[in-house]
Amino acid sequence: MIDVTAIGEILIDFTPSGFSEQGNLCFERNPGGAPANVLACISKLGGKTAFIGKVGNDLFGHYLSGVLNQYDICTQGLRFSDTAGTTLAFVELDQSGDRSFSFYRNPGADTMLSKDEVDYDLIENSKVFHCGSLSLTDEPSKTATISALNYAKSCGCTISCDPNLRLRLWRSEDIARETIKSLIGYADILKISLEELEFITGYKNLTEGLKVLKKDFEIPLILVTLGAEGCCYHFKGTTAKKPGFKSVNTLDTTGAGDAFLGGFLYGMLERGIVKPKELEMEVLEEIVHFSNAVAALCTTKRGAIPAMPDLDLVKRLIKG
Repeated sequence: MIDVTAIGEILIDFTPSGFSEQGNLCFERNPGGAPANVLACISKLGGKTAFIGKVGNDLFGHYLSGVLNQYDICTQGLRFSDTAGTTLAFVELDQSGDRSFSFYRNPGADTMLSKDEVDYDLIENSKVFHCGSLSLTDEPSKTATISALNYAKSCGCTISCDPNLRLRLWRSEDIARETIKSLIGYADILKISLEELEFITGYKNLTEGLKVLKKDFEIPLILVTLGAEGCCYHFKGTTAKKPGFKSVNTLDTTGAGDAFLGGFLYGMLERGIVKPKELEMEVLEEIVHFSNAVAALCTTKRGAIPAMPDLDLVKRLIKG
């Protein structure tokens, strides 16, 4: 049985890595893509994962296939495109390590996955099915993702969703908002940032934003990531905050939210819990605390997938 299968994008993050002798900015090639980041985190911690998606039949695509194999992520669902290249993202970091992205995806191979190329056997044999919104920006990957979500629901998988808002990849804000709302309708577990909460609900205030989400959607568990401040969660009518770990030396926040979610899914499944309704509040707090530690450690290295910590490192941070 697979712990978590994810559908969506895997791509190249070109991350700033200093300057050349001529004073030009240098970029380091790192594997990335939110769904793949989540899987890499779970696999690094000890879980069993599988990826469904598409890359270019090019230098970058074969490199990413090798990375998935290196992290013991099943590549049975990976497809190669002969007509579109692997998507590239150039990452810009500010002084605190926060990032912004410039994408080269016109089209990217990740958007070319068709519903006939989806490996439904992987989904059927999974406890959790995870996806974000970026496979919904274009066809045919939008239809493929919706088909996979419906199949996962029919198989009884727990559905994990992350809006992963990247407005530059959408044709308009309105299309992005409505499509992301349709995705949230599937969620058993929703991981969302404050920025995404405001975008979807129209409220900057966390409490007001959660009220709208609770009113519009029946989501068993909502996890709002707050960066270095930790996480706010809403579960069974209770909203609470768990502080993060500020003692780490943050270099690059790329993938931190994915690390948090990967840590959470691992922490839940490692306890034998598949459905959010099976969680007790005390156990939920323990898992969120663990997830905050995973996310904090991810920020101490450049890139996303290469920065995912192992279980021993997470335990050491928690113990202090």
